[in-house]
Amino acid sequence: MRRELRILTALDAVTRFVGKAIAWLILPMVLSLVWEVVARYFFNAPTEWAYDMTFMLYGTFFMMGSAWTLQRGGHIRTDIYYSRWSLRTRARVDLVCYLLLFFPAMGVFTWLTWGYFWRSYELNERIVTSPWLPIVWPFKFMMPASGALLLLQGIAEAIRSAMQAFGTGIDAAAPVHEEGSVAT
Repeated sequence: MRRELRILTALDAVTRFVGKAIAWLILPMVLSLVWEVVARYFFNAPTEWAYDMTFMLYGTFFMMGSAWTLQRGGHIRTDIYYSRWSLRTRARVDLVCYLLLFFPAMGVFTWLTWGYFWRSYELNERIVTSPWLPIVWPFKFMMPASGALLLLQGIAEAIRSAMQAFGTGIDAAAPVHEEGSVAT
């Protein structure tokens, strides 16, 4: 059980670090939007880059924040049945869903988006619909990166579910909802 807790701690720490780092993208995103509004409406000089910048930053923010949301239990669940089940039953259903649905879907997503990114990188692809013509491969890299991060956090959640489902370390394996605390 100690090994599982060390793995959980390490995986949760990676997700927490990336989640906190990515959260800072809100600042350049908001600053880009404010700059565009001020430039457009006060100086009648719209930018060529602000829309693309906010589009790419928000996409990155959304994609890379998904593992942090998974860690915090923030993704949608059909609660009509789930809330009535015992913790052990919830954990068993979660474990089956992770194994049969989550891991295959995230594996395929990560694999397919890696090819999508790699092709863009090799071509040094640019957004041709933008007058700014920014390169797009760094933005496309966020898709396989978020898939990989989701897979890592999924491993942590599956371990957590297995520990709860089979009665080993239920308290220690409870989902993390706040910094340093677990839900009971």
